[in-house]
Amino acid sequence: MRQRWAHLLFLHWSWEPSEIQRTLPPGLTVDVYEGRAWLGLVPFAMERVRPHGLPAVRGLSDFLELNVRTYVHDAQGRPGVWFYSLDANQWLAVKIARVLFHLPYQHATMAATVDVRTQAVDYRSRRQGQATESRFCYRPVGAARPAVAGTLEFFLVERYRLFAWDARGERLFTGRVHHMPYEIGAAEVSAWDDAGLQLAGFDREGRAPEHVSVARSVEVGVWPMERVTARAVARCKREEGLGGAMPAPG
Repeated sequence: MRQRWAHLLFLHWSWEPSEIQRTLPPGLTVDVYEGRAWLGLVPFAMERVRPHGLPAVRGLSDFLELNVRTYVHDAQGRPGVWFYSLDANQWLAVKIARVLFHLPYQHATMAATVDVRTQAVDYRSRRQGQATESRFCYRPVGAARPAVAGTLEFFLVERYRLFAWDARGERLFTGRVHHMPYEIGAAEVSAWDDAGLQLAGFDREGRAPEHVSVARSVEVGVWPMERVTARAVARCKREEGLGGAMPAPG
């Protein structure tokens, strides 16, 4: 799949690794930076989504997305992203992603406006079945540059693999993602909401985000999902003492 990610906001909270580990399926281990795990909220725009070699389709290829995620590695040590939820306002994308990618997409009513001059974004989202609306108001501040290897910022944003769990078949999948390194900058955030974290079962206990940044648009390629071998999943299950399969939250 080809697509572009635009108007990205990253909000991150540090977390106790053991609490994250309890939510992960067999085959995945929470990834940590200086002993702490991290949860992220990422609102952004998906643009020109289409199969490789085909043109974008008006009304289908552009939509909004709001992700709740953490960071993991598999039994082979490959780092990646684990999604607790992916809200989107394109029903067909939700259906396809659930079936083909085994990802916990949720349909939502969403809207965003962008000030062309300042690049300020007013982003709103309400998941289907929820009464309240989440709002994020943010704009880039200052220069943007690639994250430096070894820093927390690099740990949080430079991820080129995702994982997904098929609860029905108790199978772990992974898919590669490619894009040029993000150009990351500081952000001024005047409104944000943590409802996505709460729906995933996490209470931030009044803490504001500990890491906030925006990223410039990137062109992205997403490879088909591949099954992680049952042997690797079983080995990780034994090592972690999980004792059985867990359904993916959401």
